[in-house]
Amino acid sequence: MRRLFALILMAAGCTTTASRPSTGFLAVNGGQLYYEVAGSGRAIVFVHAGIADCTMWDEQFHEFARHYRVIRYDTRGFGRTTTESVSFSNRQDLADLLHHLGVTKAVVIGLSRGGNIATDFTLEHPEMVEALVVAGAGIGGFDSGPMPAVEEKLFAAMEDAEKRNDFARVVELDLQVWVDGPGQPTGRALASVREKVRAMDAAIYTRVDGDAKPQPLQPPAIGRLAEIKVPTLVIVGDLDTSDTQAAADRLARDIPGAKRAAFHSAAHMVNMEQPEEFNQTVLKFLSKL
Repeated sequence: MRRLFALILMAAGCTTTASRPSTGFLAVNGGQLYYEVAGSGRAIVFVHAGIADCTMWDEQFHEFARHYRVIRYDTRGFGRTTTESVSFSNRQDLADLLHHLGVTKAVVIGLSRGGNIATDFTLEHPEMVEALVVAGAGIGGFDSGPMPAVEEKLFAAMEDAEKRNDFARVVELDLQVWVDGPGQPTGRALASVREKVRAMDAAIYTRVDGDAKPQPLQPPAIGRLAEIKVPTLVIVGDLDTSDTQAAADRLARDIPGAKRAAFHSAAHMVNMEQPEEFNQTVLKFLSKL
């Protein structure tokens, strides 16, 4: 009877318990990494932005799991991951997670800070990376020079709010810069996207956790991009910050064979603003591996 019921659910396109993601915590140096896994086949790992947690990938996680084995996790300082006050490496945390899951090689996809981690991981563990996808990513050691006045004003206001511990104001400025886009009208992005980012971002400032110190890649990535030999896709929104767009140009220029995709009328959180285009673009890239 149970088998018949399961077959009926499958025929109706329903989700059974067996198809739900598996979740867990991995003990790492001074911390516990929360992760989720779904699907089967080629391994893909998603690394989230610095104003979010792994749920920012909701529109990708379940769609990509139809084709691949997908992994997402919360880095230290975010989501359900916990940490002690230790010095640690985001790159080693990711390597430890993949080893724990029996993954020897993966496609690494990261956005913003997650893109930095993905690039640095590719440089430190090239043997573990099959392909690289970065969106709205910076580059370790990169300086694009003076920023436009509108951006300088916003970041100065953000720094001032942080000094005053006015985290509600910091979150509002984060939404203006990273979700709407600098110089764009407040509320340009969909309300659903703004509110989801607001919730993820605000949670960062109410955490009770250790003060972990990430170890930067040395030498930094900016002088080493030519070392990346795997297929690479660089994505950027045309409403993103000037620094992020300059970084995208540099990544596409210096990584051999890298492809660049510009998303029109999108700011920093391109996968959330334009999930269908993001999914189609990345899945097409992956289909050619």
